[in-house]
Amino acid sequence: MKKPFLTAEWRKLILVNYAIDPEILKKYLPNNTELDLWEGKCYVSLVGFLFLNTKVKGCKLPGHVNFEEVNLRYYVTHKDGKELKRGVGFIKEIVPKPIITAVARTIYKEPYQTLPMKHKWSEKDSLNIEYSWKLKDKWNSVSVKADVTPLSFNENSEADFITEHYWGYTKINEIKTNEYEVKHPPWKIYTVLNAVIDIDFGATYGSEFDFLNREKPISVMLAEGSEISVGNKRKL
Repeated sequence: MKKPFLTAEWRKLILVNYAIDPEILKKYLPNNTELDLWEGKCYVSLVGFLFLNTKVKGCKLPGHVNFEEVNLRYYVTHKDGKELKRGVGFIKEIVPKPIITAVARTIYKEPYQTLPMKHKWSEKDSLNIEYSWKLKDKWNSVSVKADVTPLSFNENSEADFITEHYWGYTKINEIKTNEYEVKHPPWKIYTVLNAVIDIDFGATYGSEFDFLNREKPISVMLAEGSEISVGNKRKL
């Protein structure tokens, strides 16, 4: 049996969810996929989290074991025979490690960018989680305050739609798509009490996303996360 390409833990995932015009995403959509909607709405999610205990092909890379990531993603489906696979595609994935960016761009053709990053975790009376990245001398950040008790969520809920996607799809060109599987157990979520979003979306993700600077999120979630594995890619 093949080893997964990557294993790690994804922990304390902030997920800030916005409704978006599907037309904006069409140029990003990989071939053989369709946009996945929740109750008729097209979503993008800003996701910040911490990679822990990262291994590539079973090996730890010194200095690249624990690090932050913030990405902007959208939701897709792919019909594989009789199976309908639910997955995600990415506008951009930001990490602080240039080797991670180089590997992801070279092998998976994922849109990674290397920027200075930092995070803050406080887990006393409440959870206070923050992820930040520096772009053009400005620190952008997303933070939440949440209750300390993790909760399960119902199947077919919004939380289920946002967190339960187990495939990644990358647009190589107009006819080629990479697919890879992401395995993890169902996550629990925390009740978010407050969120602060201090981000220049246009500068970070492109002018078509500038409107998110003025948009109110549909929802903000904090998921505990888990151990994960990312499978080897295949071309569709």
